Amino acid sequence: MTRVQEGTLGSDLGAELDFLRRLWAVDHALQLQSIKMSHHLGITGPQRLVLRLVGRFPGVLAGNLARLLCLHPSTVTGIVNRLEKRGLIQRHTDGVDRRRQRLLVTPRGAELLLAPGGTVESATRSALSTLSSEEIAATLKAFAALELHLMGRAKTASDDLDATGGSKPLNHGLHASRVRENQ
Repeated sequence: MTRVQEGTLGSDLGAELDFLRRLWAVDHALQLQSIKMSHHLGITGPQRLVLRLVGRFPGVLAGNLARLLCLHPSTVTGIVNRLEKRGLIQRHTDGVDRRRQRLLVTPRGAELLLAPGGTVESATRSALSTLSSEEIAATLKAFAALELHLMGRAKTASDDLDATGGSKPLNHGLHASRVRENQ
C-alpha cells in the first residue's frame, strides 16, 4: 500500500476518478442548494424543475413529463402530488381520454416561478454562461455517454444522442435505487 503525502491526496486521480469526484461534488452541491431552496422558497430543486416544465408545457401529461425528465413515472407522480397538495399545480381531466390527467401551474405556482435567484437553475445558468457552446455540447455528450454506459445501453454514445447532444429519453422502467426525500 502506498502512503500518500498530506496535501497530495487527489492531485493525480486520472480522468475516470476525477470525473466521478466532480460528478459527486455537483450532486452534493445540488442537494445543498435544494435544501436552501426549500427553506427560502418553500420548494425543492426537483419540485421547481417540474413546476418550470409544467409552466413551459401547459397541459403536459405526467407520463410525458417523466420521459422528459428521464425519471420513472412513480417518481414524477410523487413530486406532482406534493406540488398539488401545496396548490402549485392542478390536474385537469383530458377532454378526449378521461383516464389521463393534464397538468397546469396554478397562479400560486406561477408566483414561485418568478423567484429571481438562489435556485438550482440560476446557478446552472450562471455556470453555463462561463462556457462556450462547444464546451457545453461536450459536457452534455459526456453526461449522455455516461448515462448510456451506466444503463448498459452503450453502443457508441453518438447513436443515442439527440441533436443537442443530450441523450434520448430512456424507457427503462426502473425505479431509481435512491429517491431522495426532498423531491
